[in-house]
Amino acid sequence: MEPDGGQTRKQREDGLRTRKSILREAVSLATVEGLEGLSIGDLAKALDMSKSGLYAHFGSKQDLQLATIDEAERIFDLEVIEPAAAVQDEGLPQLLAICDNFFEHLRRRTFPGGCFFASAVLEMGTRPGPVKERIGLFQQRFAGLILQFAQRAQELGQIASDEDPTLLAFDLNGIILAANANFVMTQNATALDVARRAVRRRLGLNTDPKLEAAPEAPKQRSSADRRRRSNR
Repeated sequence: MEPDGGQTRKQREDGLRTRKSILREAVSLATVEGLEGLSIGDLAKALDMSKSGLYAHFGSKQDLQLATIDEAERIFDLEVIEPAAAVQDEGLPQLLAICDNFFEHLRRRTFPGGCFFASAVLEMGTRPGPVKERIGLFQQRFAGLILQFAQRAQELGQIASDEDPTLLAFDLNGIILAANANFVMTQNATALDVARRAVRRRLGLNTDPKLEAAPEAPKQRSSADRRRRSNR
């Protein structure tokens, strides 16, 4: 017989796996139905679970919404932000990488309704409370990272000295949001190719589709190098 300690550990691990499956489904569902559209009943049906089993993981609908946002951010970080931060050359290459990673995040159809946060900002922007505040924190972090890359690009002389990094970051965010809206509406990846060229034109780079067809993957820094840079 398995010791009580081992049995307890297995139950905990099973619980964590179940919670992760619930949240992954919740993120996907929220991109279609919205965070307010999340319901224990719909999730239970999608996952072939009992409602009581789902209630055991989340004490309230707000708890479920906040946990869903956390999971969406984890996935977005993994697919979009972390690879851009890991690009070996700072500044402009990172700026291009974060935009391209976003477009590829959509192209892969990670979620059926496009970017989780693009839709969540519009849905929850007029609803005061912890859910809106949590989404706002992510929005500030993402916009701040684009601005940081733009400022670094200017410091390195990669963009014009008279460029306004704040305005540049705003414009790139606009292109990103337009790409998401067009892709969700049309389900046509051409919208992402157009957005990719728009980013390069805004940065004063080559926009010839033939030359952009097969870009070289940006070199990524080692984990040790990233730690050294983050400790500066």
